[in-house]
Amino acid sequence: METRVSVIIIDDHPIVLQGFTFMLQDIPHIDLRGAFTSAADGIEFVKNHPVQVVLLDINMPDMNGIRACEEILRVCSPCKVIAISNNNEHSIIQRMLQSGAAGYILKNASPEELISCVETALDGKIALSESVREIMQGATTGDLPIITRREKEVLRMLAEGMTTPEIADKIFVSPLTVESHRRNLLQKFSVSNAAALIHKATELKYI
Repeated sequence: METRVSVIIIDDHPIVLQGFTFMLQDIPHIDLRGAFTSAADGIEFVKNHPVQVVLLDINMPDMNGIRACEEILRVCSPCKVIAISNNNEHSIIQRMLQSGAAGYILKNASPEELISCVETALDGKIALSESVREIMQGATTGDLPIITRREKEVLRMLAEGMTTPEIADKIFVSPLTVESHRRNLLQKFSVSNAAALIHKATELKYI
């Protein structure tokens, strides 16, 4: 007997959720365990009921896809998170994969393509639908900022409106060190001020 693959879907659009549910429920080797309209509910489910695959919409109202993916993997590390989206920007695709996603498919993918991606992810490979693969192959690589964990902390605090002294106190470093991180972030994101930094970092889903 063929082993069934446990799957949940997280997407806040009822029509999309219904479509994916309909697509998956009749496939014999797929065990659809649940469909959730908020990232928090989906994360809570996998925390208590681990599954093999999570199909995750990257634009949830309560949490962006990057954070949701990281949180899912934190509470259920064996999970394979496959991002589902209408967004075909290579920078966003790259960010999701960097956050630990095992794949990325567009919402117009066929049932066959979806199943193929699930199987590819379970094999330990990166699962991309054909259109996403073409986008990534045609994209210029190396143009997405790579930041350290400490720089990410500083970035989030800047976005929250904290001052340099406040950040320094929070992470137990000197204000000069915070300013050094800030300068590095400005340089890495190719912007000239904090407002532009926060805007661009938000657009690329770093925060």
